[in-house]
Amino acid sequence: MKTVVVKIGGEITATPEMDAVARDVRALLEEGHRVAIVHGGGPQATALQKKLGLETRIVAGKRFTDPETLEVMKYAVAGKVNVDVCARLLASGVIGVGLHGASGHVIAARRRPPRVLTGAGPDPVDLGLVGDVVGFNLPFLGDLWARGYVPVLACLGCDREGQPLNINGDTVASQLAGALRADALVLVTSAPGVLRDVKDQGSRIPRITHAEFTQGVADGSISGGMIPKLEESFEVLRDGARSVVIVGHLAPGDLRRAVLEPGSVGTVLVEG
Repeated sequence: MKTVVVKIGGEITATPEMDAVARDVRALLEEGHRVAIVHGGGPQATALQKKLGLETRIVAGKRFTDPETLEVMKYAVAGKVNVDVCARLLASGVIGVGLHGASGHVIAARRRPPRVLTGAGPDPVDLGLVGDVVGFNLPFLGDLWARGYVPVLACLGCDREGQPLNINGDTVASQLAGALRADALVLVTSAPGVLRDVKDQGSRIPRITHAEFTQGVADGSISGGMIPKLEESFEVLRDGARSVVIVGHLAPGDLRRAVLEPGSVGTVLVEG
């Protein structure tokens, strides 16, 4: 039996890829594996902010979360996206249980103190109501798995005083995989994996070591949002997860193969 954490970006949840993910989750469950899903919802939150006439403030690539933005994250991420993901799972015969940090305190968090951010100057930056994960209610997740349910976690944490906090979805998924010592963390993205040439979707790298990642950043072949995603993913390997796979453009069967046949789809990360 394998324990698998699947991270889905908000851009995936409303596409046919979500149905492919749901069918593969069912296949993994039928084979006796345990699956938890973590999702974001950045595009949906940004669209709702625009509809409400609110400004989306991005600081060094991170969303500034004031009280109004946190309300949007509740509506969009813990609300619409979480319901949509659970509904697509249900349509494929999988019973998902929608969760957020305040439900069962499944994602325990504390407010992130101001800190210096790369690209934002020398002074510490306060990102507002943004949290750092301090723990998970693992026995609660175990109870859900024992009853055949799939936990579906929105990327909102909560502190002990009942304050919800916005957290990056990749961070939640990565730290959950580490806490579970998961057999696989699968990051479902809009790219088919790590590419040698971002303009060539066929230049997928099946396996990448930390040394190769460092070289790719230095020569510019790995850039943009893939850098923090890979940095966190390599940390997951050091924290106890057994494998990390970055996949995208999924066809039915691809998610299952990413878990059971690492390197056959996407890019599997290897320490070294």
